[in-house]
Amino acid sequence: MYAERASRLTGAVVWTNTPTTPGTGRVLPDGCMDLLWYDGRLLVAGPDTRAHVTEGAPGPWTGVRFYPGTAPALLGVPAHELRDRRVDLTDLWPADRVRRLAARVTAAPDPASGLEEAALSRAAETEPPDPLLRRIVAALDAGRPVAATADGLGLSARQLHRRSLAAFGYGPKTLARVLRLRRALDLARAGTPLAETAARCGYADQAHLTRDVRELAGVAPGGLLGRRG
Repeated sequence: MYAERASRLTGAVVWTNTPTTPGTGRVLPDGCMDLLWYDGRLLVAGPDTRAHVTEGAPGPWTGVRFYPGTAPALLGVPAHELRDRRVDLTDLWPADRVRRLAARVTAAPDPASGLEEAALSRAAETEPPDPLLRRIVAALDAGRPVAATADGLGLSARQLHRRSLAAFGYGPKTLARVLRLRRALDLARAGTPLAETAARCGYADQAHLTRDVRELAGVAPGGLLGRRG
C-alpha cells in the first residue's frame, strides 16, 4: 500500500510503500529525485527519463521525494550523474557519514520521520535552492515552449540546457515532456477523457498522447489507468 504526505521541507513529499505481494512495480518519471530507506539501507533514486520497473519480494520502502531541481545541492552531485540510476548513498558520501545517518533513521520513531528529519537537517546546512530553478519548472509545467522559457528568464538556450542538466538530470525538452505526462495522467485519473486530456495538455491529438505515454511509461494509457479509451 502506498501513502504520501507533504513534508516540512518545502516542496518535498514523504512517502511509504509496502507491496503486499511479490511482483513488478512501475515508477513513472516525474522530474524528481528521492532519498530512500529500504532494509536498513539508504539509497538515492536519480531522475528518470523512462519508467523504472521494480522487482523483488515485498518489503516496506520509505522515501523523501524532493521538488524538481532541489536534490543536487543537498546531495552534492549534479542530477545528470544519477539519471536513470538507483545508487547507495555510500556511493556519494563517505561511509561513516552514511552510517551516522542510517543510525539516526533507525533510532527515529519510524523511518518516515527519521528520513524527513535527516533531509531537513541537510537542507539547513546547504544554501537555499536557486529560485530560478522553480521558475523553470513552473514555466515548463504550464506548457510554455522551451525557447520562450529561456527568453522569459533571460537565459540563452545553451544556458538553460546546462542548468537543466545539473538540476533536473536532463534538458528542458525532456523535463517538459515528463511534466506534461504528469499533468495528463492527473487529468485522466480524475476522469477526463483521453481526447480531452490530450487537447488540454498540448498534445497534437490522442494518438500523440498515447505514443508519449508508451515511450515514457512503457505501457499504454489504459495499462496505467485500468480502463480503455
